[in-house]
Amino acid sequence: MKEIDARGLACPAPVLQAKAAVEQEGAVQVKVVVDNAASQQNVKRFLESKGFAVALARDGDDFSVVGTGGPEPLPGQSPAAESEAAAKKILVMCSADRMGTGDDDLGRALMVNFIKTLEEMGPELWRLVFVNSAVKLAIDGSPVLDVLKRYEKEGLTLLVCGTCLNHFDLLEQKQVGETTNMLDIVTAMQLADKVINL
Repeated sequence: MKEIDARGLACPAPVLQAKAAVEQEGAVQVKVVVDNAASQQNVKRFLESKGFAVALARDGDDFSVVGTGGPEPLPGQSPAAESEAAAKKILVMCSADRMGTGDDDLGRALMVNFIKTLEEMGPELWRLVFVNSAVKLAIDGSPVLDVLKRYEKEGLTLLVCGTCLNHFDLLEQKQVGETTNMLDIVTAMQLADKVINL
């Protein structure tokens, strides 16, 4: 088993170490130890995307992820990936819980209207990413929480920055979307046909 001690490392470093173990070293069993739940979820998602069966554990302040299997995609992933690749993909990056500057109340109202109107993009809307204070839109009490839950149920992928959630101490309050890391965000931006930054 390849063991990786990624405690004290900020995301996406734990994921990058797991990626190197799988893709460069060909590891078929990997154990990654991290010091926060966001990193644990990010490593879990990465290993699952590579076809690993994943088990999670916690021991005091340490979180571990054990992946067993191999770097083959899980059955049924390829057709979906091919279908996804055929459609135009728009990624919308939200970096604040308000839109524009000048008046914060107006900015928050504009962001709520923007999120509610995003569905007009139709199936081309591929990823909705929340970083910095925009992660507050994905937590308990958010004025757009019901809308985001509906978008996710309808198949839109929502990525919520784990480092940002930790910074604002909001990880436990997140109600929608996948807790993610900068590697996932950069990869999604690279795969998108168009990126809209707010």
